[in-house]
Amino acid sequence: MRVLVATHAGVCYGVERALKMAEEAAARGTNVHTLGPLIHNPQAVADLKQAGVEVAACLDEAADGTLVIRSHGVDPAIIDGAREKGLDVVDATCPHVSKAHEAAEVLKQGGYAVIIVGEADHPEVEGIMAHAGGEVLVVQSAAELPDRLPSKRVGIVVQTTQSASRLAEVVDAVLPRVRELRVFNTICSATAQRQLSAGELARQVDVVVVVGGHNSGNTTRLVEICSSVNPSTYHVETAEEIDPVWFQGADSVGVTAGASTPDKQMQGVIDAIEAMG
Repeated sequence: MRVLVATHAGVCYGVERALKMAEEAAARGTNVHTLGPLIHNPQAVADLKQAGVEVAACLDEAADGTLVIRSHGVDPAIIDGAREKGLDVVDATCPHVSKAHEAAEVLKQGGYAVIIVGEADHPEVEGIMAHAGGEVLVVQSAAELPDRLPSKRVGIVVQTTQSASRLAEVVDAVLPRVRELRVFNTICSATAQRQLSAGELARQVDVVVVVGGHNSGNTTRLVEICSSVNPSTYHVETAEEIDPVWFQGADSVGVTAGASTPDKQMQGVIDAIEAMG
C-alpha cells in the first residue's frame, strides 16, 4: 500500500511562530498563560502545558506573569486590559490574521458596511469583528446573507482559513445587490496551498487521511475539500484513531494535515499507516 503525502501539508509559519514564542516565554519564567488555546490542536496545547504554559479562559485567570495572545488574534481592548493589569504581553497573532485586522479597519474607516466570510463563533472572526467595529455581518455562505443588506456600500473580508470558493460565492451574491463593493481576500497563502494540494491528492488515491485537531477550522476545510472528490476521507488527530478497516482493498493512501498540525503528529500517522503494509 503506497502512502502519498500532499505537497503542502502540516504546520504553517504562523503556527510555528506562535509555538516558538510561547515556548520561549515559558523558558524565561513562571506564570505563563495563553488566552484560550494557542492553536486548535489539543496535542500541541498539552505539550505546552508540560512546558509550563497554562491556558486561561479569560484575563481574570491570568493574575500575573506573561500572557501569550493566541495565533487567532483578539480584540485590541483585551491586550490593553492585560497591559493595564501589569501582564507582560507576548502577541503571537499570526501575521496573516493581522492583515485581516488591518483590512477590517480600512473598511470601517472607509464607511463600508462590513461582511466577514467565516465562522461567527471562531476566535479569529471575533477578533476581526472587533477591528471592524459597529454592525458587522458574519456569513459562511451566500445562503446566510439577509434579504436586505445593511448598506449599498459593502466591504468584505474573510477568515484566513476559509476556502476561495466560499469567498467567491459570497462575493458573487453580494455584487448585484450593492452600488459599491470592496473585497479584501485575506485567505492566507499557506491555507490556499494546503487546500489546493489536498484536492489534488484526493483525486490520486483510494483513501485520504487528514490529520489535525477536530476543533481546527482549517483542518475541517481540508476534510470538506477531500470528501467532495473522494468519499473515503477520514479525519484523525492522532495515529490511535486510525481504523485498519478504512484501508481494506486500497492500493494507495493520501495523507495531508492542517496548518495547525505539528510535523511529528502528521509523521506519527504516516508511520502507523505504513506499518499496516
